[in-house]
Amino acid sequence: MHNIKPKITLVGAGPGDPDLLTLKAVKALAEANVVLYDALANEEILDYAPKNAIRIFVGKRIGNHAYTQDQINQLIVDNALTYGNVVRLKGGDPFIFGRGGEEVDFAESFGIETIVVPGISSVVAVPASQGISITKRGVSESFWVITGTTSNKKLSSDIALSAKSSATVVILMGMHKLSQIIDLFQKEDKGNLPVAIIQNGTTTEEKVGIGTVDSILEVVKQKELGSPAIIVLGEVVRESNKLKGFYEEFLSVSK
Repeated sequence: MHNIKPKITLVGAGPGDPDLLTLKAVKALAEANVVLYDALANEEILDYAPKNAIRIFVGKRIGNHAYTQDQINQLIVDNALTYGNVVRLKGGDPFIFGRGGEEVDFAESFGIETIVVPGISSVVAVPASQGISITKRGVSESFWVITGTTSNKKLSSDIALSAKSSATVVILMGMHKLSQIIDLFQKEDKGNLPVAIIQNGTTTEEKVGIGTVDSILEVVKQKELGSPAIIVLGEVVRESNKLKGFYEEFLSVSK
Protein backbone atom coordinates (compact mmCIF):
# COMPACT_ATOMS: atom_id res chain seq x y z
CA MET A 1 0.00 0.00 0.00
CA HIS A 2 2.88 2.39 -0.70
CA ASN A 3 2.47 5.74 -2.45
CA ILE A 4 -1.24 5.97 -1.75
CA LYS A 5 -2.71 9.12 -3.21
CA PRO A 6 -5.71 10.11 -1.11
CA LYS A 7 -8.70 11.31 -3.11
CA ILE A 8 -12.33 11.85 -2.13
CA THR A 9 -15.19 11.93 -4.62
CA LEU A 10 -18.55 13.12 -3.36
CA VAL A 11 -21.17 11.39 -5.49
CA GLY A 12 -24.90 12.09 -5.72
CA ALA A 13 -26.83 8.81 -5.95
CA GLY A 14 -29.96 10.44 -7.37
CA PRO A 15 -33.56 10.21 -6.18
CA GLY A 16 -33.89 6.44 -5.80
CA ASP A 17 -34.31 4.79 -9.18
CA PRO A 18 -30.85 3.26 -9.80
CA ASP A 19 -31.18 4.11 -13.52
CA LEU A 20 -31.13 7.80 -12.58
CA LEU A 21 -27.48 7.55 -11.62
CA THR A 22 -25.15 9.59 -13.83
CA LEU A 23 -22.47 7.96 -15.97
CA LYS A 24 -19.90 9.99 -14.07
CA ALA A 25 -21.17 8.49 -10.79
CA VAL A 26 -20.88 4.96 -12.21
CA LYS A 27 -17.28 5.65 -13.32
CA ALA A 28 -16.36 7.09 -9.90
CA LEU A 29 -17.80 4.06 -8.09
CA ALA A 30 -15.90 1.69 -10.39
CA GLU A 31 -12.62 3.21 -9.18
CA ALA A 32 -13.44 3.25 -5.46
CA ASN A 33 -11.28 1.54 -2.86
CA VAL A 34 -13.79 2.52 -0.15
CA VAL A 35 -17.45 3.60 -0.38
CA LEU A 36 -19.02 5.44 2.54
CA TYR A 37 -22.73 5.53 1.88
CA ASP A 38 -25.89 7.02 3.35
CA ALA A 39 -29.28 5.35 3.75
CA LEU A 40 -29.82 5.07 0.01
CA ALA A 41 -33.21 4.57 -1.58
CA ASN A 42 -31.60 1.77 -3.57
CA GLU A 43 -28.53 -0.12 -2.43
CA GLU A 44 -28.17 -1.81 -5.85
CA ILE A 45 -26.10 1.27 -6.66
CA LEU A 46 -23.30 -0.17 -4.50
CA ASP A 47 -22.90 -2.97 -7.06
CA TYR A 48 -21.07 -0.50 -9.32
CA ALA A 49 -18.14 -0.48 -6.87
CA PRO A 50 -15.48 -3.21 -7.23
CA LYS A 51 -16.26 -6.41 -5.31
CA ASN A 52 -13.23 -5.92 -3.06
CA ALA A 53 -14.01 -2.27 -2.22
CA ILE A 54 -14.73 -1.63 1.45
CA ARG A 55 -18.35 -0.55 2.00
CA ILE A 56 -19.21 1.42 5.15
CA PHE A 57 -22.75 2.50 6.02
CA VAL A 58 -22.72 5.92 7.68
CA GLY A 59 -26.31 6.97 7.01
CA LYS A 60 -28.69 8.64 9.33
CA ARG A 61 -32.01 6.92 9.77
CA ILE A 62 -34.55 8.60 12.03
CA GLY A 63 -34.44 7.04 15.47
CA ASN A 64 -31.41 4.85 14.70
CA HIS A 65 -28.01 5.62 16.14
CA ALA A 66 -25.67 6.59 13.32
CA TYR A 67 -22.43 8.45 13.06
CA THR A 68 -22.37 12.15 13.85
CA GLN A 69 -21.31 14.49 11.06
CA ASP A 70 -17.93 15.04 12.75
CA GLN A 71 -17.34 11.27 12.88
CA ILE A 72 -18.31 10.92 9.22
CA ASN A 73 -15.90 13.72 8.25
CA GLN A 74 -13.12 11.94 10.14
CA LEU A 75 -13.96 8.55 8.61
CA ILE A 76 -13.81 9.97 5.09
CA VAL A 77 -10.37 11.46 5.73
CA ASP A 78 -8.98 8.43 7.60
CA ASN A 79 -10.08 6.07 4.81
CA ALA A 80 -8.64 8.33 2.10
CA LEU A 81 -5.29 8.49 3.91
CA THR A 82 -5.26 4.72 4.45
CA TYR A 83 -6.75 3.33 1.23
CA GLY A 84 -6.54 6.14 -1.32
CA ASN A 85 -9.67 6.52 -3.38
CA VAL A 86 -12.83 7.12 -1.32
CA VAL A 87 -16.30 7.61 -2.77
CA ARG A 88 -18.72 9.34 -0.44
CA LEU A 89 -22.14 8.37 -1.76
CA LYS A 90 -25.16 10.44 -0.82
CA GLY A 91 -28.81 10.25 -1.88
CA GLY A 92 -30.04 12.90 -4.32
CA ASP A 93 -27.45 15.61 -4.81
CA PRO A 94 -24.67 15.99 -2.22
CA PHE A 95 -25.04 19.77 -2.04
CA ILE A 96 -28.82 19.93 -1.56
CA PHE A 97 -29.46 19.41 2.15
CA GLY A 98 -26.74 16.75 2.09
CA ARG A 99 -24.03 18.49 4.12
CA GLY A 100 -21.65 17.75 1.28
CA GLY A 101 -20.06 21.17 1.57
CA GLU A 102 -18.98 20.45 5.15
CA GLU A 103 -17.37 17.18 4.08
CA VAL A 104 -15.47 18.86 1.24
CA ASP A 105 -14.24 21.65 3.54
CA PHE A 106 -13.00 19.13 6.11
CA ALA A 107 -11.19 16.98 3.55
CA GLU A 108 -9.58 20.00 1.92
CA SER A 109 -8.29 21.19 5.29
CA PHE A 110 -6.04 18.09 5.13
CA GLY A 111 -4.93 18.96 1.61
CA ILE A 112 -6.84 16.00 0.15
CA GLU A 113 -8.05 16.33 -3.44
CA THR A 114 -11.86 16.41 -3.62
CA ILE A 115 -14.17 16.03 -6.61
CA VAL A 116 -17.93 16.52 -6.64
CA VAL A 117 -20.21 14.51 -8.94
CA PRO A 118 -23.65 16.12 -8.86
CA GLY A 119 -26.69 13.88 -8.52
CA ILE A 120 -30.16 14.21 -10.00
CA SER A 121 -32.03 15.84 -7.14
CA SER A 122 -35.31 14.46 -5.88
CA VAL A 123 -36.46 18.10 -5.79
CA VAL A 124 -37.09 18.04 -9.53
CA ALA A 125 -37.02 14.33 -10.38
CA VAL A 126 -39.72 13.15 -7.97
CA PRO A 127 -42.37 15.71 -9.04
CA ALA A 128 -41.38 15.01 -12.69
CA SER A 129 -42.06 11.31 -12.16
CA GLN A 130 -45.69 12.32 -11.52
CA GLY A 131 -45.79 14.64 -14.52
CA ILE A 132 -45.40 17.73 -12.33
CA SER A 133 -43.25 20.39 -13.95
CA ILE A 134 -42.20 22.62 -11.06
CA THR A 135 -41.96 25.62 -13.38
CA LYS A 136 -44.43 26.14 -16.20
CA ARG A 137 -44.96 29.08 -18.50
CA GLY A 138 -47.95 31.12 -17.40
CA VAL A 139 -48.37 29.07 -14.20
CA SER A 140 -45.18 29.24 -12.14
CA GLU A 141 -42.10 31.30 -12.87
CA SER A 142 -40.04 30.13 -9.89
CA PHE A 143 -39.80 27.53 -7.18
CA TRP A 144 -38.74 27.39 -3.55
CA VAL A 145 -36.92 24.36 -2.21
CA ILE A 146 -37.10 24.28 1.56
CA THR A 147 -36.19 21.82 4.28
CA GLY A 148 -39.17 21.21 6.52
CA THR A 149 -36.98 20.68 9.56
CA THR A 150 -33.96 22.90 10.22
CA SER A 151 -30.81 21.74 12.02
CA ASN A 152 -32.30 22.87 15.34
CA LYS A 153 -35.41 20.73 14.64
CA LYS A 154 -37.63 23.78 14.08
CA LEU A 155 -39.85 24.58 11.12
CA SER A 156 -38.01 26.73 8.57
CA SER A 157 -39.19 30.34 8.69
CA ASP A 158 -38.89 30.41 4.88
CA ILE A 159 -42.05 28.31 4.62
CA ALA A 160 -44.21 31.21 5.86
CA LEU A 161 -42.58 33.48 3.27
CA SER A 162 -43.04 30.94 0.49
CA ALA A 163 -46.75 30.65 1.32
CA LYS A 164 -47.14 34.32 0.38
CA SER A 165 -45.64 33.83 -3.07
CA SER A 166 -47.10 32.43 -6.29
CA ALA A 167 -44.10 30.13 -6.71
CA THR A 168 -44.16 26.35 -6.58
CA VAL A 169 -43.02 25.22 -3.12
CA VAL A 170 -41.14 21.94 -2.75
CA ILE A 171 -40.53 20.83 0.83
CA LEU A 172 -38.14 18.03 1.79
CA MET A 173 -38.09 16.37 5.20
CA GLY A 174 -41.39 18.02 6.08
CA MET A 175 -43.77 15.15 6.87
CA HIS A 176 -43.32 15.46 10.64
CA LYS A 177 -44.29 19.11 10.37
CA LEU A 178 -47.05 18.77 7.79
CA SER A 179 -49.88 20.16 9.91
CA GLN A 180 -47.81 23.26 10.75
CA ILE A 181 -46.95 23.73 7.06
CA ILE A 182 -50.62 23.45 6.10
CA ASP A 183 -51.55 26.04 8.77
CA LEU A 184 -49.18 28.57 7.21
CA PHE A 185 -50.76 28.13 3.77
CA GLN A 186 -54.29 28.33 5.21
CA LYS A 187 -53.37 31.63 6.88
CA GLU A 188 -52.64 32.97 3.40
CA ASP A 189 -56.10 31.83 2.15
CA LYS A 190 -54.53 29.10 0.02
CA GLY A 191 -57.00 26.39 1.03
CA ASN A 192 -57.70 25.43 -2.60
CA LEU A 193 -54.05 25.30 -3.63
CA PRO A 194 -53.20 21.89 -5.11
CA VAL A 195 -50.79 19.70 -3.12
CA ALA A 196 -49.03 16.44 -4.00
CA ILE A 197 -47.16 14.28 -1.54
CA ILE A 198 -44.87 11.68 -3.09
CA GLN A 199 -43.33 9.04 -0.83
CA ASN A 200 -40.32 6.99 -2.00
CA GLY A 201 -40.45 8.78 -5.35
CA THR A 202 -38.98 7.09 -8.48
CA THR A 203 -38.75 3.74 -6.66
CA THR A 204 -40.96 0.65 -6.85
CA GLU A 205 -42.35 1.59 -3.41
CA GLU A 206 -43.63 4.97 -4.59
CA LYS A 207 -46.92 6.15 -3.06
CA VAL A 208 -48.72 9.36 -4.01
CA GLY A 209 -51.38 11.44 -2.29
CA ILE A 210 -52.98 14.42 -4.01
CA GLY A 211 -55.43 17.02 -2.82
CA THR A 212 -55.53 20.63 -1.74
CA VAL A 213 -54.15 22.50 1.24
CA ASP A 214 -57.52 21.97 2.96
CA SER A 215 -57.82 18.25 2.17
CA ILE A 216 -54.26 16.88 2.15
CA LEU A 217 -54.01 15.96 5.85
CA GLU A 218 -57.01 13.66 5.42
CA VAL A 219 -55.46 12.16 2.28
CA VAL A 220 -52.20 11.46 4.15
CA LYS A 221 -54.15 9.69 6.88
CA GLN A 222 -56.18 7.59 4.41
CA LYS A 223 -53.17 6.59 2.31
CA GLU A 224 -50.90 6.17 5.35
CA LEU A 225 -48.19 8.32 3.80
CA GLY A 226 -44.98 8.97 5.72
CA SER A 227 -41.29 9.73 5.32
CA PRO A 228 -39.31 9.93 3.14
CA ALA A 229 -41.62 12.06 1.05
CA ILE A 230 -41.61 15.25 -0.95
CA ILE A 231 -44.36 17.82 -0.53
CA VAL A 232 -45.22 19.92 -3.59
CA LEU A 233 -47.59 22.87 -3.20
CA GLY A 234 -48.60 24.90 -6.23
CA GLU A 235 -50.85 25.31 -9.25
CA VAL A 236 -48.41 23.20 -11.30
CA VAL A 237 -49.70 20.09 -9.50
CA ARG A 238 -53.08 20.61 -11.20
CA GLU A 239 -51.31 20.85 -14.58
CA SER A 240 -49.87 17.33 -14.49
CA ASN A 241 -51.44 15.05 -17.11
CA LYS A 242 -51.23 12.19 -14.62
CA LEU A 243 -53.13 14.14 -11.95
CA LYS A 244 -55.40 16.36 -14.06
CA GLY A 245 -58.39 14.04 -13.87
CA PHE A 246 -58.46 14.23 -10.08
CA TYR A 247 -58.54 18.01 -10.01
CA GLU A 248 -61.20 18.30 -12.75
CA GLU A 249 -63.39 15.89 -10.80
CA PHE A 250 -62.54 17.55 -7.48
CA LEU A 251 -63.44 21.02 -8.76
CA SER A 252 -66.79 19.93 -10.24
CA VAL A 253 -67.70 18.23 -6.95
CA SER A 254 -66.69 21.19 -4.79
CA LYS A 255 -68.57 23.79 -6.83
